[in-house]
Amino acid sequence: MDLDVHTTARERLVSELREHALVIGEVVLTSGAIAGYLVDVKRAILLRDGFLALGELVAAQASEWGATAVGGMTMGADPIACAALAGGADVKAFFVRKEAKQHGLSRRIEGPLLHSGDRCMLVEDVVTTGGSTIRALEALRAEGRQVCGVLAICDRLAGGADAIEAAAGAPFVALTTIDDVYPERPDR
Repeated sequence: MDLDVHTTARERLVSELREHALVIGEVVLTSGAIAGYLVDVKRAILLRDGFLALGELVAAQASEWGATAVGGMTMGADPIACAALAGGADVKAFFVRKEAKQHGLSRRIEGPLLHSGDRCMLVEDVVTTGGSTIRALEALRAEGRQVCGVLAICDRLAGGADAIEAAAGAPFVALTTIDDVYPERPDR
C-alpha cells in the first residue's frame, strides 16, 4: 500500500490499527477483565506502515518532552521503543522486565545503562487500568530514574490514563483512543 503524502502519521496509525489490530469477540484483558473486543496493536505496528507511522509519532513526542530514554514493560513497550529509534529520536531504548534476571548481570532494566540525568519516557501499547505501566514506573523509580512523560498507543478509556498520570506525576498522552479505533463499539 502506498502512503498518501497528505495523510498524517496519526491518521495512518489509526487506519492500521482498525485494519489489523482490532479483534472483535470475547477476550480476557491483561487486567483480568473480560471484554467484547481487543486492540492487539502489535498486529499493526509490526507491519511496515504501522511501524513507520508509530516511529514518527513517538520520536516527535520524545523530542517535545526532552526524553533521553524511551521504554517500558517488556513486550508491550519493546516495538514502541524501537520505533522511536527508527523514527530518528536521539534516545536510548530500554525494556523493563517483570522481575530481575536471575543470571548474567541480574538486571531488571535492559538496554544501554540509564543514568541519573536521563529523562525517561515510558511507553505502553494499550492502556486499560494502567497496572503494567505503573509497575514499569515503580521499577524505574527503584533505580532512581526520572520519568518525563508516559505515551500509549491506544487508551481504552477505562481509567488507566488517570491512574498512570497520578502515579507518574508526569503527563500522559495517548496517540489514539478506543473511540478512534472502534467508534461503533457496543459499550460506548
